[in-house]
Amino acid sequence: MARGNGIGTGVVATLTALLLVGCAASASVPTVAADDEPSPAVTTEWTTPTPTPTPTPTRTALHMAGDAGDDVRELQARLKQLQWYAPEITGDYDTLTVEAVTGFQDKRGLPATGEVDQATWDRLVSMTRQPTDDEMHNRLTAGPTIIGPESSADSVRELQARLKQIGWFDGDVTGTYGSVTSSAVAGFQTKRGIPSTGEVDQRTWDRLLAMTRTPTDDEMHNRAQGDGGTTAGLDPRCATGRALCIDKSTRSLRWVVNGSVRMTLDVRFGSELTPTREGAFSVGWKSRDHVSQLYDTPMPYAMFFSGGQAVHYSPDFAANGYNGSSHGCVNVRDKPAIASLFDQVQLGDKVIVYWS
Repeated sequence: MARGNGIGTGVVATLTALLLVGCAASASVPTVAADDEPSPAVTTEWTTPTPTPTPTPTRTALHMAGDAGDDVRELQARLKQLQWYAPEITGDYDTLTVEAVTGFQDKRGLPATGEVDQATWDRLVSMTRQPTDDEMHNRLTAGPTIIGPESSADSVRELQARLKQIGWFDGDVTGTYGSVTSSAVAGFQTKRGIPSTGEVDQRTWDRLLAMTRTPTDDEMHNRAQGDGGTTAGLDPRCATGRALCIDKSTRSLRWVVNGSVRMTLDVRFGSELTPTREGAFSVGWKSRDHVSQLYDTPMPYAMFFSGGQAVHYSPDFAANGYNGSSHGCVNVRDKPAIASLFDQVQLGDKVIVYWS
């Protein structure tokens, strides 16, 4: 038998296996015995990595319940400018401060947490001015005089006429800033918690404007038109018969009988959400000591003319003037006058509500 080059078949097989193993050194080649089950095929699966979720940024509170100091004083003072905080400024972030902040946030569509974060603070700062040190420490100081003894006659006349509307000035409007005017201004200031100087600063004037209407030229010069006032701007529907003629432009009610104005009263109306209806109505019923079932508030001398809307005396109007509104009724602040009017008005009398 030929031997070839002298290398046996077994040796050749062994060398071949070694060479193959050597070529596949980078791979693992398992040894398989004749009677063993082959190992299952190894498959490689590729999966997309799950992205790491981006954490929601935490809203960092700048001020919160339990804080105290000048920063809280400034916060309270700014909230007070917007009428969200009413009591004296304390510098303590207490329950009232939390409620004020929560209300402010909710009104502006911010998360209502009661804690001041950067968004809340930025919004508050954009809507307010830097409070003074006096404001932050509840010190009331008078501002510069804008109407006083040296002022022009016309500005003093307007001041006196406005004070007269709310019962702080008696007698004729003179245009002279004397002791009577000074006493009236001082009394008005004391009643409203304003430094009582007897002279008008901006705070005093702003409060007076909010509580009164622009006086007519007749009021400023003591000119009476008949017994009850002028017929200027009177709606033609009021010129005949008996009518409560209510002018939204001048915020006045005139009691007119056969074209003669018998009485003129200051009035205020409902807000945009609860407006006083306009048009021609009549007095449907009267209630001397009426109490609202809807709002549980007194409505003395009520004269109903359109559903639940009525002309009636309002203690809130008497106290706060035009710094407020009704729920749709026509408010009167002169109690003796409306008591007299109530006795004169009859069921079926006209009620005309209009803009002149």
